[in-house]
Amino acid sequence: MSDTLLGVLCFALTLLFYYASKWLYRRKRILPLMPLLLAPTLLIAVVVLFHIPYADYMAESHWLLWLLGPATVAFAIPIYEQRQLIRRHWLSLGVGVLASVLVAVASSVLLARWFALPELLQRSLAMRSITTPFAVEATRSVGGNADLTALFVVLTGVIGMAVGETVLTLLAIRSRLGKGAGFGASAHGAGTAKAYQLGNSEGVVSSMAMMIAGMVTVLLAPLLGQLFW
Repeated sequence: MSDTLLGVLCFALTLLFYYASKWLYRRKRILPLMPLLLAPTLLIAVVVLFHIPYADYMAESHWLLWLLGPATVAFAIPIYEQRQLIRRHWLSLGVGVLASVLVAVASSVLLARWFALPELLQRSLAMRSITTPFAVEATRSVGGNADLTALFVVLTGVIGMAVGETVLTLLAIRSRLGKGAGFGASAHGAGTAKAYQLGNSEGVVSSMAMMIAGMVTVLLAPLLGQLFW
């Protein structure tokens, strides 16, 4: 099989697994059927079973990764529509997101060091709490591996989407602003999707928190790299 045909086949399988898992998740909303979890699991199984090199898989599927950029920018539309809400709470949102970025990076690095993980994993884990387009750029600034960071971003988003609402309930956070900011700042795109399920206001705030967290992390990444390594 030629490399081009293999790349096209992998691209088709990626779309097939995603839409199939999405269809299943609509009918039975349980964690194992979540598209962000089931589709990658199936893809990994196929790639490992048939010994498909990563470069061959990405040959045609890299367009899906590229689309994350425009998809992230599209979150600006609901933010603009709800700009009055943001103007009223800009200070609390700004301070909260900045605190979440610092805590996320510091806790990731310190825990990684505690478990004596290799330095490359430490650098790649540091940027796991922001959405993929921002995380890829930020991890390059600190010397991490972009592919590993993308994996950690997905895992963080899935976990945050799955347990975020329970955590917010345990912490007695009832305000829409607090719920949205929590999902967006900690679980990025997946968390924002969950926030929109809770309500439009939660989704808008989550979108804004995700965007701010991404921009702040990219800007601070060189400084954080010097601070931790």
